[in-house]
Amino acid sequence: MARWCYRHRLVVLVLWVGALLGLGVAGTAAGTHYSNVFSLPDTDSKKALDLLVKAFPERSGDQNTLVWRVQDGSVRDAPVRQRLEPALREIAGMRGVGEVISPYAPEGATQISRDGRTAYAQITFVDQADAVPKALVQDVVDLTEEAAADGLQTEIGGQAVKRIQEPPMGTAELVGLAAAAVVLFLAFGSLFAMALPLVVAVFAVGTAMMATILLSHVTDVPEVGPLLGSLIGLGVGIDYALFIVTRHRKGLLRGMEPEESAVNALNTSGRAVLFAGGTVCIALAGMLVMNLRFLDGVVIATSLTVVLSVLAAVTLLPALMGVLGPRVLSRRQRQRLAANGPAPAEASGLAARWSAVVQRRPRAIGAVALLVMVALAIPVFSLRLGATDQGNHPEESTTRQAYDLLADGFGPGFNGPLQLVADGVEPPAVQELVQRVSRTEGVAFAAALPSRPGSGLTVIQVVPTTSPQSEETDRLIDVLREDVIAASGEKVHVGGVTAVFKDFATVTSERLPYFVATIIVLGFILLMIAFRSILVPLTAAVMNLIAAAASFGVLVAIFQWGYGTELLGIGKEGPITAFLPVIMLSLLFGLSMDYQVFLVSRMHEEWVHTKDNARAVRVGLAETSRVINCAALIMICVFGAFVLSGDMEAGMAGVGLAVAVALDAFLLRTALVPAVMHLLGRSNWWLPAVLEARLPHLAVEPGDALPDVPASAFRTAAPTTGSTGSVVHGLVHTGRGEPVMGGVLTLESPDGARIDRVVSLADGSYVLSAPEGGAHLLTVTSPGHEPWVRHVVVGDEPLVQDVVLAPEGARR
Repeated sequence: MARWCYRHRLVVLVLWVGALLGLGVAGTAAGTHYSNVFSLPDTDSKKALDLLVKAFPERSGDQNTLVWRVQDGSVRDAPVRQRLEPALREIAGMRGVGEVISPYAPEGATQISRDGRTAYAQITFVDQADAVPKALVQDVVDLTEEAAADGLQTEIGGQAVKRIQEPPMGTAELVGLAAAAVVLFLAFGSLFAMALPLVVAVFAVGTAMMATILLSHVTDVPEVGPLLGSLIGLGVGIDYALFIVTRHRKGLLRGMEPEESAVNALNTSGRAVLFAGGTVCIALAGMLVMNLRFLDGVVIATSLTVVLSVLAAVTLLPALMGVLGPRVLSRRQRQRLAANGPAPAEASGLAARWSAVVQRRPRAIGAVALLVMVALAIPVFSLRLGATDQGNHPEESTTRQAYDLLADGFGPGFNGPLQLVADGVEPPAVQELVQRVSRTEGVAFAAALPSRPGSGLTVIQVVPTTSPQSEETDRLIDVLREDVIAASGEKVHVGGVTAVFKDFATVTSERLPYFVATIIVLGFILLMIAFRSILVPLTAAVMNLIAAAASFGVLVAIFQWGYGTELLGIGKEGPITAFLPVIMLSLLFGLSMDYQVFLVSRMHEEWVHTKDNARAVRVGLAETSRVINCAALIMICVFGAFVLSGDMEAGMAGVGLAVAVALDAFLLRTALVPAVMHLLGRSNWWLPAVLEARLPHLAVEPGDALPDVPASAFRTAAPTTGSTGSVVHGLVHTGRGEPVMGGVLTLESPDGARIDRVVSLADGSYVLSAPEGGAHLLTVTSPGHEPWVRHVVVGDEPLVQDVVLAPEGARR
């Protein structure tokens, strides 16, 4: 497929551009229809909500609150009323506004505080927040601001108002892309190479976003779904393309033709990308175990983005490689290649030196890395799930100001009132229940609201003495349900937004262990099949749990304890959003699996060739750590930029994932994992014989697909005349004496540097150049045969070394 996409690049480009434009036009015409359904079936708050929607459908639209406060006097004073009443009448007459309850009307008499200095009006739109036109909301906000005067503060809060306060859509994405572009340019030194991953990610995320908009009309997709989808899509889209482009550039630098290099890159790193994308989707699908309707839409949006990112990486990317040809390399690299010939492929520089340090001191490095992770994980024991509200918004926002004014005027619990919905309860029993509730500790106010004749429902409004996010309010809900209502013997349900989020957090906490167990088991099985090992996937599972604990520890310190929330511009501290652990764990486990696959696949390849664990770990780390760290840095930039999205949940997810990726890449994969693998030795690659015989074989990232490369891409003759070195030569044949053509022979120095590589000819002969004498490692691979590895000593004279290959599977 890679070769077809490379050769038919114009067709592929037209198809992708057509898909993006077509979905864009369709999505724009259809508009969004997101649905934030946080309630859960079979919960008390859901039953209360269903009864309220059935009895009062006209109040099912988004409710916003216009609040005003006077510095002196009372809100009942004539000058204040003369400024507010006309504004309220104008708002009530706007198309799209369903109802406005003024504190100056009889039904709103309780909407003035006891001290007379604060009042509010309830504005109910016809539609839910995401469907209310932003122009209408802006008109309401403008009237609110115009009503203000010296000594009179007016603010407005609500979900619809929150939407127009958010930064323009795409701001976070653009900042993330700009930061990623800088990292890519520094890594590649080429504008064309820098552009490839960015273009692939933009196409993938763009098509996914438009497709998600269309899907929101046929299934429930929460508003945060596409935001999280773009977050994860940009991260994995750029990273997946980065891995493939890096392998492609490596092939070009080794002298391969552009088409063969692109095909080889897709056949090696492309396989790993397919596997990595599959593991991310499996981790995301693990959210379905939670059986939370809200998360189903998140799974759809994020999984679709990952699938399209993988599809773009394996189709659009080779087409773009075909357009650019050798210009994927910088001009200086092309000039050096033309002047000096192919570059050696051995790892060098800081990555190789660090890999050698880890090999020499695995215990010390592993201990330090583990101590850092444990220290960062300590705050996780204080984790409290809940919900963010407008009290967590930035202090300068009108929604936060309205929230604070209501809390000051009516008490901290006023922003999260509870609703006791009594179904078929007689009026005397209702009055008795109101009295019981009023006497309950933690209740500031309780009163029965006017009921609709014939509905059979009575709503008791309960205002707690504590804020919606406090633990005391959660305990009050439990007391009302388990003690007060249970003692009354009546059919009453506790509802309201605060109760809904409390139930959501409770159910999430109960089901979270099953979710974590599911994704760990699935990841363990996949890695066991891929790497034929028990300890490699077990190590990965433990490392993933450590990374999750450390990242949530940092998240608690920032968002729950408040160490830096205002500095980051994301508002006031509060509980961690209830659904965030599920989403973050899915993404974190998926991304961690990506890095584990790219790191260990190279180690596994070296282990298969040499059966030397120390060498396999050293070479694998040296050759992959740089690209893993570069990929991680890009993800950190992309995720961190989502603090600018204006959405508290997206900000939490962005910071949490950025921290998790940083710890995973810079501490776990480059220090703790290789240190542990050095200590475990050959046990890393142990697999019981019974599993070895029954597990299917899965090639995650095979070695460079050199047998498929024309022999002209390699040297097949002795060194040129005048060379001062020696050679290793001989025949490659089977145990029956049959010559093996196309076998790949590699000569390496003791420190892992590649000296020469050739392919055997039709008669099985080969000649390898050995510029210097001494010990070398000779490896031979050929399709259908077991790898062959020997240590050879090269002297001043040519060394004859015949190779006998055994058929594949002979070792078992």
